[in-house]
Amino acid sequence: MDLHQGGWLGWATLFAIALSVNSLSKHDMFDYGEQAGDQLLEQGTDQTQALILNQSMFFFDGAYDTVYINTNGFLAVEEPKVESEYLGKMPASFGMIAIFLGDLDNSDGVGKVYYRQDSRPSVLLRTIDHISQAFPQDDEIKPTHALIITWENVAAHGEHGRGDGLDRKRNTFQLVVASMASASYAILFYPREGLQYISTPVAGQSVPVHAGFSQGLVQAWFSWSSSQGPYYRIATDDEASVRQLSEETNSGRRGVWVYEIGTSPFFSSITPGLVTNLSPEEGVAVGQVEQVSESPPRNNGEQQEIEFPPYEHEEEEETPEPELPPTIYPVQYQPRYPVVPESPQTSYPEPVQTSYPESVQTSYPESVQTSYPESVQTSYPESVQTSYPELVQTRYPEPVQTRYPETVQTRYSVPVQPAQLQPPRYQPQTPQVVVVDEDDALDVDVFAYSSETCASNRQKCSSFADCKDYTNGYCCHCRPGFYGNGKDCVAEGKPQRMNGKVSGRVFVGNSPSPLEFYNNDLHSYVVANDGRAYVAISTIPAGLGPSLQPLSSLGGVIGWAFALEQPGYENGFSIIGGVFSRQAEVTFLPGNERLTIKQEFKGVDEHDHLVVSTELEGRLPEVPHGSTVQIDPYKELYQYGSNRITSSSNRDYTVSLLDGSVQTKTYQWRQTITYQSCPNDEAVRDVQPTQQLSVDQIFVMYDSGNQLIRYAMSNKIGSIHEVDRPIDHCQRGTNNCDIPERARCSYTGASAYICSCLSGFVGDGHTCQDIDECEQGRCHQDAVCYNAQGSFTCQCRPGFHGDGFQCAPGSPELEKTQCERDRESIQVSSDTGSFSFFRPRPAVSQYIPTCDQHGAYEPTQCHGSIGQCWCVDGNGQEVPNTRTGPGQRPLCIDQAVIPPPIGPTTRPDVSPVAPGTHLLFAQSGKIEHIPLDGYSMNKGEAKALLHLPDRVVIAVAYDCVEKMVYWTDITGPSISKASLEGGDIISLVTTDLESPEGLAIDYLARLMFWTDSMKDRIEVAKLDGSQRRVLFDTDLVNPRPIVADPSYGRLYWADWNRDGPKIEMSNMDGTDRTVLVKDDLGLPNGLTYDPESQQLCWADAGTRKVQCMDPNGRNRRTIVEGIQYPFAIVSHGRNLYYTDWRREAVVAVDHTTDRETDEFLPQKRSRVYGIATTPTQCPQAYNYCSNNGGCSHLCLPRRSGFTCRCPDVVDGSCVERNL
Repeated sequence: MDLHQGGWLGWATLFAIALSVNSLSKHDMFDYGEQAGDQLLEQGTDQTQALILNQSMFFFDGAYDTVYINTNGFLAVEEPKVESEYLGKMPASFGMIAIFLGDLDNSDGVGKVYYRQDSRPSVLLRTIDHISQAFPQDDEIKPTHALIITWENVAAHGEHGRGDGLDRKRNTFQLVVASMASASYAILFYPREGLQYISTPVAGQSVPVHAGFSQGLVQAWFSWSSSQGPYYRIATDDEASVRQLSEETNSGRRGVWVYEIGTSPFFSSITPGLVTNLSPEEGVAVGQVEQVSESPPRNNGEQQEIEFPPYEHEEEEETPEPELPPTIYPVQYQPRYPVVPESPQTSYPEPVQTSYPESVQTSYPESVQTSYPESVQTSYPESVQTSYPELVQTRYPEPVQTRYPETVQTRYSVPVQPAQLQPPRYQPQTPQVVVVDEDDALDVDVFAYSSETCASNRQKCSSFADCKDYTNGYCCHCRPGFYGNGKDCVAEGKPQRMNGKVSGRVFVGNSPSPLEFYNNDLHSYVVANDGRAYVAISTIPAGLGPSLQPLSSLGGVIGWAFALEQPGYENGFSIIGGVFSRQAEVTFLPGNERLTIKQEFKGVDEHDHLVVSTELEGRLPEVPHGSTVQIDPYKELYQYGSNRITSSSNRDYTVSLLDGSVQTKTYQWRQTITYQSCPNDEAVRDVQPTQQLSVDQIFVMYDSGNQLIRYAMSNKIGSIHEVDRPIDHCQRGTNNCDIPERARCSYTGASAYICSCLSGFVGDGHTCQDIDECEQGRCHQDAVCYNAQGSFTCQCRPGFHGDGFQCAPGSPELEKTQCERDRESIQVSSDTGSFSFFRPRPAVSQYIPTCDQHGAYEPTQCHGSIGQCWCVDGNGQEVPNTRTGPGQRPLCIDQAVIPPPIGPTTRPDVSPVAPGTHLLFAQSGKIEHIPLDGYSMNKGEAKALLHLPDRVVIAVAYDCVEKMVYWTDITGPSISKASLEGGDIISLVTTDLESPEGLAIDYLARLMFWTDSMKDRIEVAKLDGSQRRVLFDTDLVNPRPIVADPSYGRLYWADWNRDGPKIEMSNMDGTDRTVLVKDDLGLPNGLTYDPESQQLCWADAGTRKVQCMDPNGRNRRTIVEGIQYPFAIVSHGRNLYYTDWRREAVVAVDHTTDRETDEFLPQKRSRVYGIATTPTQCPQAYNYCSNNGGCSHLCLPRRSGFTCRCPDVVDGSCVERNL
């Protein structure tokens, strides 16, 4: 060997060593082989071994106790079919984990397949290490079982060498499945030196191996047929993606891939690890191809824009596939419709060729650590691989060109420039998602910003927006409490209305003649707090109306615009406002009917309503008259670019015909939304490049009598990885149980529930009938039985006494109480010196105690002769320092000696409340309840819920989740709770309190907030009283009422400081503290917030008014005035209920008519304090701390995020952060 050759050999050796640095080695895999206790799979080319697991493995939505290990690089959950059925075909028709799926061979004795089950702590700790690094936010990873399968030195079948097998290429890889009680994870190991080939012969051709997860065939809805279930592909059909299995990662370690593959009790999707960058110790190997950036650099220069080719309706030429750097293309597919073989010709090019033709180039340097790239892999890309052919020829003649004039231009005259899609800020990991391009014919004028300044353009901004000057011009920005694009801003949480016109020219079924309609009215109403949208279109002829039912998408854009926002995501109006254009293409399958929808949204009019015009053009499949349509819940991906938004999805719907038959159909939906953002703002708005719209509770109906088509749907916008949460139909009131007065709905998890009749009723829970207990002879023979709904009463006949169950002749002798005996003793001791037919009377100067109707001492005793009054305890003894002079009465606590309730059985006179909504109010030492019949107080059924002797209860609050009543007590002082269904009193906070007078519950984040008017502070704690933290202890004098808005993470409170009363607001984490009201206030004692009407209302004992306004301090109005001395107030529907000290009553006020409607006077008259309602279900809402947000201690919600905070007293480690 000469020196020259030796030099090249040295460089080659160094280069090989450099390439191997930081790569996964076989030694980095879990231990395997006979020395590790492994078993061997029988040698061969397609061998399968069934293995009974020691612990169930979760895979997709199933739990499996038996698995099947196969030579060909996969683990199955059902017995595999012959290899010709699955080789080269991914997804497979049966459930499998394909780690390296190909035609493999270990029959030569060199290759081996090892497997074992292992529960040793050292092995489980290694699984925890890999899973925790891949999912850094998960802190409950506790696997109890591991299945380890290793394919060592397996060759490709059919590849022959010189005969001894030593020259054949061989691969080694490993699969570890770690399972715990409610989830399973797959860990895949691909050592670089272990992958010597990436394809195997299949049917005479070399086919790249596959990697991924497939559920196999699943039962189709509404039929006995089967269709392809969900699947997830790690590697696609190109060899480059297979090579990257050993080069890249989703767990922070090269060649190691981690996935959550199944969960219980409900499953959403295969979830990949979140760490796609290499860990610091791994670094970047020398000679490695530079990876594509996951986020663009943040600089002051212009961002590169990528222009998409226009979408063509007719046949398109196939775009050549761009040269891509080696990368992994995960695909996840979740169909809910039958799979039809793909046609050899399609109208649309392959998604890879049109989605991001340039964006995968290495245009940007690799970003610094990206810990949680949520947008890397999509959860429900239903449009990823459509199985339906796009037929070029249709059965119907194409409709002629529409005769409608061009859409009227909006109030802005500058046309939008051709839309260009902003490059995504991450490496596009799913190029198969179809991007819908705008039709060339669509040229819509929307508003545009000029290069002028705010000085001359401020009026172009919304009245609820601020104008800000930038280098190249001005921009409008909505103020806090509002959302939109600055040109249009609406109040947060305020219900939105939309009006417009609909015109169309539509063919129905096989009809050669179109149905035409012009300027039909469209009205929409959106409940912004829960994303529920309602749409109605009038004057729709009977020949068209039934066939429009599947098109809930007509109102779908309205639902998207005002969808309920999940943490970190924004609905359409928040991003683009109310001025935009939308074009949608709908293709119905299998008939290939097509419909085009064009809509112009023109912003907010002078009535504060959004305005829209709609045009329909094309053909619909016929839905017979009288048929009903049910649309399945669906998910839709929205991709956000520069002035352009695209989306696509598949929708399933069911048509129920009059003859009882059912048809299941599908249509494909593709849309483009164009708008004009402000180009002058130097700050790049942080909008998620891909968001997922989830739509459920879809209702459609055609009202032929009124010629109305109606749509309703619930919408929420969030992450593409969002996990579907189960629905508690009992809580939401969407169950089919009988009414709450007769039946009980019991939630059993995973959206399931059970209906059962209440005691006193009989039936199946869906229909319950009263039991007539009187027919059963339940009462004593000397008693009369009175039947009632769900109950009965027994009353002894005249001449008998008892409880009705036992009756005895004669009248009962009642034992006198201490007060009655004292009173009688004083009266008898008054000696008049002679017999008299009149009652003896005491001396004029003698004091006689007064007793209440139950014989107990009245808490306030007075001696008329001397003109003094004082308080007494339960034994009639004077309470020191309470005696007052003539003309005055002290405020005394009811000290009636009544034993406290003992759980779990409640006393008969403190019965658990019946189902339904009640008012709870505090009156000295007890809490009473009044059932509500609609909005009317059922006064006859009012009674004490809870007796609290020696206590003064001030504030009352209610937790609708656990049905617990909370209260504050200033005599303890303390904060306590008890169940509405009876049981023990539980003390929650008993220390470091002086005068807790206000209490609020966040039923979503499981927090309570209270005010202390002596300590002058506001605190927060968990509902069990733990993790206390002071939120505010400055600028407070007499804080009393406090209320929470859980859906927006807001707090409202009032300070009745006589020198400066005020009402304030802040986020629940203590940020953004703001004074809302400080003028025209006296003693704002009561405060309430109505989430339905978005009204903040208060009762003022100084101005003697009840007033309301929106939660941002505007639209203040007086409801009633001239009231006496209100203390607390609560809202329920159209009514406000307040307690009044002077009237000693609960007063009802209708805030829609601004008048008092009712009054309840308690049987025992004394001051009444706090008041609350007990709704039958919790309001439908979501906030960022519903699951504690991953915080170590306190998760405190705020708008657009949450804050992790430590309690004032921390035991152990605590991490604070803002999200």
